[in-house]
Amino acid sequence: MNIQLVESLANAIKALSPEERELLNQKLTHQSHWQNLRPKILANAQAIQKRRNGQHFDPDIDQIIYQVRKERDKQFIPDLFSSEG
Repeated sequence: MNIQLVESLANAIKALSPEERELLNQKLTHQSHWQNLRPKILANAQAIQKRRNGQHFDPDIDQIIYQVRKERDKQFIPDLFSSEG
């Protein structure tokens, strides 16, 4: 155990302003929320895999990019030409 480190941390925490202590508390609490979410994330992943009958999800990235560009073109090109008048 690193007693010097623990003592240094305790002294640093004592020196914090109330606002800084609140921020530290939020940061520490945020970490524990993530750890609490992990089992839910894993359960969701298992449910999705079961629903897909164990098949991997390997989307065609090129096709996705092409589709998104096509949708964006439909959205912006008419506006581009309508403002030239």
